[in-house]
Amino acid sequence: MPEHRSYDVVVVGGGHNGLVAAAYLARAGRSVAVLERRAHLGGAAVSEQPFAGVEARLSRYSYLVSLLPRRIVEDLGLRFAVRRRRISSYTPVGAGGLLVDTGSEERTRASFRAVTGSERDFDAWREFYSMTNHVARRVFPTLTEPLPTRAELAGRIDDPTAWAALFDNPLGEVVESSFADDMVRGVVLTDALIGTFTHAHDPTLRQNRCFLYHIIGGGTGDWDVPVGGMGALTDALAAAARAAGAELVTDCPVEGIDTDGRAAEVRYRGGVLGAGYVLVGAAPYELDRLLGADPGPKPEGAQLKINMVLRRLPRLRDTSILPSDAFAGTFHIAESYTQLERAYRDAAAGRPPGAPPSEIYCHTLTDPSILSGSASGLHTLTLFGLHTPARLFTDDQATRALVEATLAQLDSVLAEPIADCLATDADGKPCLEAKSPLDLESELALPGGHIFHRDLAFPFRTDESDRWGVATAHPNILLCGAGAVRGGGVSGIAGHNAAMAVLAQ
Repeated sequence: MPEHRSYDVVVVGGGHNGLVAAAYLARAGRSVAVLERRAHLGGAAVSEQPFAGVEARLSRYSYLVSLLPRRIVEDLGLRFAVRRRRISSYTPVGAGGLLVDTGSEERTRASFRAVTGSERDFDAWREFYSMTNHVARRVFPTLTEPLPTRAELAGRIDDPTAWAALFDNPLGEVVESSFADDMVRGVVLTDALIGTFTHAHDPTLRQNRCFLYHIIGGGTGDWDVPVGGMGALTDALAAAARAAGAELVTDCPVEGIDTDGRAAEVRYRGGVLGAGYVLVGAAPYELDRLLGADPGPKPEGAQLKINMVLRRLPRLRDTSILPSDAFAGTFHIAESYTQLERAYRDAAAGRPPGAPPSEIYCHTLTDPSILSGSASGLHTLTLFGLHTPARLFTDDQATRALVEATLAQLDSVLAEPIADCLATDADGKPCLEAKSPLDLESELALPGGHIFHRDLAFPFRTDESDRWGVATAHPNILLCGAGAVRGGGVSGIAGHNAAMAVLAQ
């Protein structure tokens, strides 16, 4: 790349949102350059082979797709597909377990009856998720439109009871009034805690905002498996952006941004690029640093991700269900309502949770295409731990202790240790790696390891001048990453909306 050149738009960060923005803008005839600090594109939405000699392309950081609108796939002509999981979730309970099978209402009803002793919570489950599905159908289409006001979104939903439950009052209130069983309550609440360190009755409603984004995806709330892994999506996006004429540059960390509100300069190692607009896929905290402003308090991520490759799926204590069913959806561990609250209180006090809550899924049961060669026939497991904020990872010993405690909690519901099922790499080492919030900060430049860049926001307008939810203090510097309003998750929505904001000018 020449040391001095000007573009209509410079995109800082080659994650999936930055690539979406670049593809839309280049297709609209704008000159676009994308600068990515790492050696490859994709950000957190990548497929990598972390274990030597094991041909398994893992979705190493992010791993499921819910919020990606079909509209973006079709607009950009992406060759990318997802597959639905029939099993929504399985939760070990005593000698049995709670199974939610979207393909069999009777099987799910029988499971609720066996675990809770009645069908009351099953009926409540159907009613509750009928309500959230109504909200999802009304809200999801708005995510790629100009931001509605609060009143406009409430009118769109047209259900005062649902609005109060999800937008006005702490989520714990509706969970507790709807469900009687402690485990059922916990399974519902987990969607409010993904990457978000909070509790059911948080008055700031962080839990409500997180829950909302986890139940509206696609207008159904389904969490689907990306065929070929997350890298299949970002490879398709990079191809679309290049085909449209965008320049994609890797190994190019940005060192600073200067702007007078009309024109900007982006400083990188070895040169400067001029730009009419700068779209930033990095976190707002990182943007402030690049602008030379005070970024304020650092966000804090709160998750532990453990990637595994297995020789075979582990046997379960619950012999009434096949492991291939139990691990096909979301497998909940230590996630009852009481356990989640206790783990939160431990971590908030600076103590590792006594029973670390987590959830697991197996990509290869739905899509074995990520395996090749000698890895054919193996399985992957992705474990996502909750209530493990960055403050707990004080050193390597603390990290090892948290990983061991989390795996021990998994072992408590298995009929054999997970270690006995792990495949080994070319050096004879077990195929297991852990990613803490500190790893996400060092590897992906996510401040505090926060996977959403900062706390999620409700998808309505609070600033009349911010029509697309991407504005910053500078008119020609826009957010196009997870820190935008309606950002977060693997969706491309922030990239789409930043591009629309530019084109609207």
